[in-house]
Amino acid sequence: MIRILIADDHTILREGLKRILDGVEDICVVAEAVDGHDTLNKVRTEKFDVLLLDLSMPGRSGVDLIHQIKAEFPKLPILILTMHEEEQYAVRAIRAGASGYLTKESAGTQLVSALRRIASGRPYISNAVAEQLALSAMPKQQQAQAQHSNLSDREFEVFLHLAKGKSITEIGELLHLSVKTVSTHKTRIMLKMGLNSLADLIQYAITHHLL
Repeated sequence: MIRILIADDHTILREGLKRILDGVEDICVVAEAVDGHDTLNKVRTEKFDVLLLDLSMPGRSGVDLIHQIKAEFPKLPILILTMHEEEQYAVRAIRAGASGYLTKESAGTQLVSALRRIASGRPYISNAVAEQLALSAMPKQQQAQAQHSNLSDREFEVFLHLAKGKSITEIGELLHLSVKTVSTHKTRIMLKMGLNSLADLIQYAITHHLL
Protein backbone atom coordinates (compact mmCIF):
# COMPACT_ATOMS: atom_id res chain seq x y z
CA MET A 1 0.00 0.00 0.00
CA ILE A 2 1.32 3.44 -1.02
CA ARG A 3 0.63 5.91 1.81
CA ILE A 4 0.10 9.49 0.63
CA LEU A 5 0.29 12.86 2.36
CA ILE A 6 -1.59 15.54 0.39
CA ALA A 7 -0.27 19.05 1.07
CA ASP A 8 -2.42 21.79 -0.48
CA ASP A 9 -4.10 24.84 1.02
CA HIS A 10 -7.30 24.45 -1.05
CA THR A 11 -9.88 22.18 0.59
CA ILE A 12 -11.79 21.63 -2.66
CA LEU A 13 -8.66 20.49 -4.46
CA ARG A 14 -7.70 18.10 -1.66
CA GLU A 15 -11.19 16.60 -1.80
CA GLY A 16 -10.92 16.29 -5.58
CA LEU A 17 -7.59 14.49 -5.31
CA LYS A 18 -9.00 12.09 -2.74
CA ARG A 19 -11.90 11.31 -5.07
CA ILE A 20 -9.46 10.50 -7.87
CA LEU A 21 -7.59 8.13 -5.56
CA ASP A 22 -10.67 6.67 -3.89
CA GLY A 23 -11.03 3.04 -4.87
CA VAL A 24 -7.43 2.67 -6.08
CA GLU A 25 -6.47 -0.51 -4.23
CA ASP A 26 -2.75 0.15 -3.76
CA ILE A 27 -2.96 3.86 -2.81
CA CYS A 28 -4.26 5.37 0.42
CA VAL A 29 -4.42 9.02 1.51
CA VAL A 30 -3.49 8.85 5.19
CA ALA A 31 -3.10 12.56 6.01
CA GLU A 32 -3.51 16.11 4.71
CA ALA A 33 -1.63 19.37 5.31
CA VAL A 34 -2.82 22.93 4.66
CA ASP A 35 0.43 24.93 4.61
CA GLY A 36 4.20 24.62 4.72
CA HIS A 37 4.47 24.44 8.51
CA ASP A 38 1.71 21.84 8.73
CA THR A 39 3.46 19.81 6.02
CA LEU A 40 6.77 19.82 7.88
CA ASN A 41 5.05 18.81 11.10
CA LYS A 42 3.21 15.90 9.44
CA VAL A 43 6.35 14.67 7.67
CA ARG A 44 8.28 14.79 10.93
CA THR A 45 5.69 12.95 13.00
CA GLU A 46 4.06 10.45 10.63
CA LYS A 47 5.12 7.89 8.03
CA PHE A 48 4.42 8.32 4.30
CA ASP A 49 5.56 6.72 1.07
CA VAL A 50 4.96 9.80 -1.12
CA LEU A 51 4.38 13.49 -0.41
CA LEU A 52 1.99 15.09 -2.92
CA LEU A 53 2.96 18.75 -2.60
CA ASP A 54 1.45 21.96 -3.93
CA LEU A 55 4.20 24.35 -5.00
CA SER A 56 2.43 27.49 -3.69
CA MET A 57 1.04 27.44 -0.15
CA PRO A 58 0.88 29.93 2.74
CA GLY A 59 3.99 30.12 4.90
CA ARG A 60 7.05 28.19 3.90
CA SER A 61 6.53 26.72 0.45
CA GLY A 62 7.96 26.09 -2.98
CA VAL A 63 11.57 25.15 -3.58
CA ASP A 64 12.55 26.26 -0.08
CA LEU A 65 10.16 23.73 1.48
CA ILE A 66 11.41 20.96 -0.81
CA HIS A 67 15.00 21.66 0.24
CA GLN A 68 14.02 21.51 3.93
CA ILE A 69 12.10 18.24 3.61
CA LYS A 70 14.81 16.52 1.57
CA ALA A 71 17.48 17.68 4.03
CA GLU A 72 15.62 15.96 6.87
CA PHE A 73 14.08 13.07 4.94
CA PRO A 74 16.22 12.44 1.83
CA LYS A 75 14.46 9.16 0.98
CA LEU A 76 10.91 10.60 0.96
CA PRO A 77 9.71 10.90 -2.68
CA ILE A 78 7.97 14.20 -3.48
CA LEU A 79 5.51 14.67 -6.35
CA ILE A 80 4.86 18.32 -7.11
CA LEU A 81 1.29 19.18 -8.13
CA THR A 82 0.89 22.73 -9.39
CA MET A 83 -1.10 25.03 -11.65
CA HIS A 84 2.10 26.28 -13.32
CA GLU A 85 2.85 24.71 -16.69
CA GLU A 86 6.10 26.63 -17.25
CA GLU A 87 8.97 24.11 -17.30
CA GLN A 88 11.21 26.43 -15.28
CA TYR A 89 9.10 25.71 -12.19
CA ALA A 90 9.61 21.99 -12.73
CA VAL A 91 13.35 22.29 -13.29
CA ARG A 92 13.81 24.18 -10.01
CA ALA A 93 11.62 21.69 -8.12
CA ILE A 94 13.52 18.69 -9.52
CA ARG A 95 16.87 20.30 -8.72
CA ALA A 96 15.67 20.85 -5.14
CA GLY A 97 14.94 17.15 -4.77
CA ALA A 98 11.42 16.50 -6.06
CA SER A 99 10.94 13.18 -7.85
CA GLY A 100 8.21 14.35 -10.18
CA TYR A 101 6.14 17.25 -11.43
CA LEU A 102 2.49 17.21 -12.47
CA THR A 103 0.14 20.05 -13.40
CA LYS A 104 -3.27 20.15 -11.74
CA GLU A 105 -4.95 20.06 -15.15
CA SER A 106 -3.43 16.67 -15.90
CA ALA A 107 -3.98 15.19 -12.43
CA GLY A 108 -7.23 13.50 -13.44
CA THR A 109 -5.53 11.27 -15.99
CA GLN A 110 -1.95 10.99 -14.74
CA LEU A 111 -2.01 11.17 -10.93
CA VAL A 112 -2.28 7.46 -10.17
CA SER A 113 0.47 6.44 -12.58
CA ALA A 114 2.70 9.29 -11.35
CA LEU A 115 2.31 8.25 -7.70
CA ARG A 116 3.01 4.59 -8.51
CA ARG A 117 6.09 5.48 -10.54
CA ILE A 118 7.53 7.76 -7.85
CA ALA A 119 6.75 5.29 -5.05
CA SER A 120 8.76 2.68 -6.97
CA GLY A 121 11.80 4.96 -6.96
CA ARG A 122 11.55 6.26 -10.53
CA PRO A 123 11.15 9.91 -11.61
CA TYR A 124 8.02 11.28 -13.26
CA ILE A 125 8.77 14.19 -15.60
CA SER A 126 7.59 15.28 -19.03
CA ASN A 127 9.77 15.35 -22.13
CA ALA A 128 9.74 19.16 -22.02
CA VAL A 129 11.04 19.20 -18.44
CA ALA A 130 13.68 16.56 -19.26
CA GLU A 131 14.86 18.78 -22.12
CA GLN A 132 15.10 21.80 -19.83
CA LEU A 133 17.10 19.79 -17.29
CA ALA A 134 19.48 18.71 -20.03
CA LEU A 135 19.86 22.30 -21.25
CA SER A 136 20.57 23.54 -17.74
CA ALA A 137 23.42 21.04 -17.44
CA MET A 138 25.13 22.34 -20.59
CA PRO A 139 27.87 25.00 -20.52
CA LYS A 140 26.47 28.52 -20.34
CA GLN A 141 27.63 29.42 -23.85
CA GLN A 142 25.53 26.58 -25.27
CA GLN A 143 22.36 27.56 -23.49
CA ALA A 144 19.56 29.61 -24.99
CA GLN A 145 17.45 30.04 -21.89
CA ALA A 146 15.04 32.74 -20.82
CA GLN A 147 16.33 35.50 -18.55
CA HIS A 148 14.50 34.22 -15.48
CA SER A 149 16.45 30.95 -15.63
CA ASN A 150 19.51 32.89 -14.42
CA LEU A 151 17.84 33.78 -11.13
CA SER A 152 18.58 31.86 -7.94
CA ASP A 153 15.69 29.90 -6.41
CA ARG A 154 15.06 32.63 -3.83
CA GLU A 155 15.29 35.38 -6.45
CA PHE A 156 12.85 33.48 -8.65
CA GLU A 157 10.42 33.22 -5.73
CA VAL A 158 10.69 36.97 -5.03
CA PHE A 159 10.32 37.65 -8.76
CA LEU A 160 7.02 35.75 -8.86
CA HIS A 161 5.61 37.67 -5.89
CA LEU A 162 6.66 40.98 -7.44
CA ALA A 163 4.97 39.95 -10.68
CA LYS A 164 1.76 39.26 -8.74
CA GLY A 165 1.80 42.81 -7.39
CA LYS A 166 3.00 42.05 -3.87
CA SER A 167 4.83 44.84 -2.04
CA ILE A 168 8.31 44.38 -0.59
CA THR A 169 6.83 44.32 2.92
CA GLU A 170 4.26 41.68 1.94
CA ILE A 171 6.92 39.52 0.30
CA GLY A 172 9.08 39.77 3.41
CA GLU A 173 6.20 38.55 5.57
CA LEU A 174 5.36 35.70 3.18
CA LEU A 175 8.95 34.47 2.90
CA HIS A 176 10.04 35.38 6.44
CA LEU A 177 12.69 37.80 5.15
CA SER A 178 13.60 41.33 6.16
CA VAL A 179 12.52 44.24 3.96
CA LYS A 180 16.19 44.98 3.31
CA THR A 181 16.82 41.42 2.09
CA VAL A 182 13.80 41.50 -0.23
CA SER A 183 14.94 44.87 -1.60
CA THR A 184 18.38 43.41 -2.30
CA HIS A 185 16.82 40.47 -4.13
CA LYS A 186 14.67 42.86 -6.15
CA THR A 187 17.72 44.87 -7.20
CA ARG A 188 19.59 41.73 -8.25
CA ILE A 189 16.57 40.48 -10.19
CA MET A 190 16.27 43.73 -12.16
CA LEU A 191 20.00 43.71 -12.95
CA LYS A 192 20.19 40.05 -13.96
CA MET A 193 17.14 40.31 -16.19
CA GLY A 194 17.93 43.72 -17.63
CA LEU A 195 14.59 45.18 -16.52
CA ASN A 196 14.02 48.86 -15.83
CA SER A 197 10.74 48.85 -13.91
CA LEU A 198 8.13 46.69 -12.19
CA ALA A 199 5.92 47.18 -15.24
CA ASP A 200 8.64 45.55 -17.35
CA LEU A 201 8.88 42.70 -14.83
CA ILE A 202 5.13 42.08 -14.88
CA GLN A 203 5.02 42.19 -18.67
CA TYR A 204 7.89 39.70 -18.81
CA ALA A 205 6.07 37.34 -16.45
CA ILE A 206 2.90 37.53 -18.55
CA THR A 207 4.78 37.00 -21.82
CA HIS A 208 6.54 33.91 -20.43
CA HIS A 209 3.34 32.49 -18.87
CA LEU A 210 4.72 32.71 -15.33
CA LEU A 211 1.50 34.01 -13.77
